[in-house]
Amino acid sequence: MGQDRERALIKAARAGSPGARDQLVASCLPLLYNVVGRALNGHADVDDVVQETVLRMLRGLPGLRDPASFRSWLVAIAMNEIRGHRRNRQTAALPVEPLADGPDRVDPAADFVDVTILRLGLSGQRRQVAEATRWVDEDDRELLSLWWLEAAGELSRAEVAAALDLSPEHTAVRVQRMKARLDTARVVVGALAARPRCVLLDDLLAGWDGAPSPLWRKRIARHARGCTVCSGFGTGLVPAEGLLVGLALVPLAGAALAGGPERPAQT
Repeated sequence: MGQDRERALIKAARAGSPGARDQLVASCLPLLYNVVGRALNGHADVDDVVQETVLRMLRGLPGLRDPASFRSWLVAIAMNEIRGHRRNRQTAALPVEPLADGPDRVDPAADFVDVTILRLGLSGQRRQVAEATRWVDEDDRELLSLWWLEAAGELSRAEVAAALDLSPEHTAVRVQRMKARLDTARVVVGALAARPRCVLLDDLLAGWDGAPSPLWRKRIARHARGCTVCSGFGTGLVPAEGLLVGLALVPLAGAALAGGPERPAQT
């Protein structure tokens, strides 16, 4: 959608046009699904968080002064909902390690990485980058979800910074740190996927349960740096942002999204 058309749609929706509001919601859902889905890694509550974001957007729309700031404002709402969801999970969590089949475990069928690979048909290093996102720290996931869309051309750096409530300079520093960890994760993915795999790495993995984690990312990366076999997986990597340029949004998924959010009552 062109900027002029989008701003005209926002103005009409802000003025209370039901048709414009419906069109605006439909145009927002793919972006929100990609932001929330990647930040929460396909958690069962992705649809709920997206819908709550849309409802808050519709309620706050009459107070939006500048249509040009709509996207950064919308994504900031999504970030607040994501953080609220994380806080609720942490508050409700028992002070013990969750069981493998516990209610907070991500359903493999809803894994956003697998959904991304399958629906966008990713292969080669693009697929490797997607798989590497599983190894990113949870604290980096919000930034990763926005930076991915920036690299794909869906968000500007200014919109990312505004959504995070950071200065462009601070955003640049955080992005560089996150990208460094993502590149490390790409080496980990390459080493684990090798066939045949390094026998020394197999020995190291004897106690691993197969779930990506920061601890095992560090252990495997440390091995790769000192291993003549695995160190090669860090060479020849195309910068991640170059692989994501022009990459399409992951198509919408989820029964709840198909129906769209309930429209707030008009007053």
